[in-house]
Formats: sequence, C-alpha cells, structure tokens
Amino acid sequence: MTLQTTKTHIVHGGTLRYLKHDSAATGTPMTLSVFVPGGEGPFAVLIWLSGLTCTEDNFTTKAGAYRAAAEHGLIIVAPDTSPRGPDLEGRGVADDPAYDLGQGAGFYVDATQDPWAPHFRMETYVTDELIALIDAEFPTTGVRSISGHSMGGHGALTLALRHPDLFRSVSAFAPICSPTRCPWGEKAFTAYLGEDRAEWDRHDAARLIEAGAARGVYDDILVDQGDADSFLTDQLKPELLRAAAEASGQGLTLRMQPGYDHSYFFMTSFIADHIAFHAARLRG
Repeated sequence: MTLQTTKTHIVHGGTLRYLKHDSAATGTPMTLSVFVPGGEGPFAVLIWLSGLTCTEDNFTTKAGAYRAAAEHGLIIVAPDTSPRGPDLEGRGVADDPAYDLGQGAGFYVDATQDPWAPHFRMETYVTDELIALIDAEFPTTGVRSISGHSMGGHGALTLALRHPDLFRSVSAFAPICSPTRCPWGEKAFTAYLGEDRAEWDRHDAARLIEAGAARGVYDDILVDQGDADSFLTDQLKPELLRAAAEASGQGLTLRMQPGYDHSYFFMTSFIADHIAFHAARLRG
C-alpha cells in the first residue's frame, strides 16, 4: 500500500500533506490530509472525522487546528468521509442524489446491504487500514485519539466506544448523538445496515454509553454544541447523550455554546480546547 503525496504545505512550522492511496477496505482510492509538527517526533495522533457532504479538505482548510497541534506536538489525520468512484477495478461506486446518503455520507459504518456493501466499509477503513497506514508511514508514538463534527462526531463517538483499545480519548462537535432516533440516522442505517434495529443500536453513541461501553475507559468525553444550530432539535439531540451518560455514570462534558451554529466558524472557535483535551490524555 503506497501513499502518494498530491500537495504539500508548510504551516505553523509543520508539514501538511494531501495524500491518496488505494484502499483494500473500500476497494477504491481514498484521500486524506496529514499534518506533522516540526521536529523529529515521535508524535501522538488525533484522527478527525468530518460530516455530511465533506471531503478531507473541509477540516484541513477551515478548522484552524494546526497552530494548537504544533504547540502540543500532535499529528492530525483527516480522511475523506466515504469511498468514491470509480473503484480500483474501474467500476462505479454506489451513490444517491440526496446529500445525506451515499458518497460524502459514509456514516463510519460497514454497510451490509446492497448496493453499498462492496465499498462502504468506513469503520474498517478508519479503525484498521488508516491507523495501520499512518503508524507505518509517519513518526507516531502508536497512541491516538479521535474527534469529529456532526456525522463525523457520530463516527468519532461510536468508533471510540466500539474500539476502546484503539483510542485514548474522544471528543465531538455537534455530533449526531443517537442516529437510531433521528431522520439522518434512520435513513442511512436503513440503507446501509437493513431493517434490524438491534444492529442499528450497535452504532448509536447514546445507546452504547447507556449500555456502559465507555465505563472505565474514558474519564471524560468532551462535546461542544452550538445552541443556535439549525439541526439541534431534529437531528443532533445532545440531551439523549447527556441522559445516557447520567444513567451509566459516564463522564461527559457537554458544553452548550450560546449563539453558535453548525458551521466551521463554530469549530474554529473551540478546536484548540479539543486539541488540548486530547493532548493531556495522549501524554498520560
């Protein structure tokens, strides 16, 4: 497996690379960005998962994360949000005309239903292939944390809860807290996972926390949510995450930020807090 650099920039004394590679997990080319601080390392890693309609470029260009990453000595890895076509054999990759399904909307699960199953394997891609690739190609310490926004916040929470051996800490911005109980999640899970709601529950952060998945693993989970977010009531439902944490005794810092919306203006305002949160735990 070979990483090909497509662009390189120097930023805050570190090196930002845009990369692509052929993925065995998805059977498609995949793209990502990787920021490496200045110095020899090794460095701990923060994986960032983006939201609906995004590619690796949204976080890379808009989040303003690299000053804090350089100060704390963290590598930041931002992969694309889904497979895209054509695949490695020149065939098309399934898609949907709606923004909330298909390419750009992988939901960080391994699809089991046609036509999605052959390529939409984002859980395996992130937790297996991407981590192994980064550790092999960059000067990492072998420890990492995970964060994300919206659909990517859902991904960060559920992947951390489902694979606690892989991550030291987890945080999220405006996550889809309970996809089994919102229109975005119900649509995507029906398409990718089928009609079995028990299978859906295994990819629902609030239900996983309520079942005790994070107990004794994560001392705290940091979530920032803008109270002027247009998706707050119907799609994101942070109150379900809070209730699950209270019921299970899980540490959760849920910060409702007055006046902030769902945009990257919100994220860039608080990204340094999240990087410091992870850096403290990655040093432990």
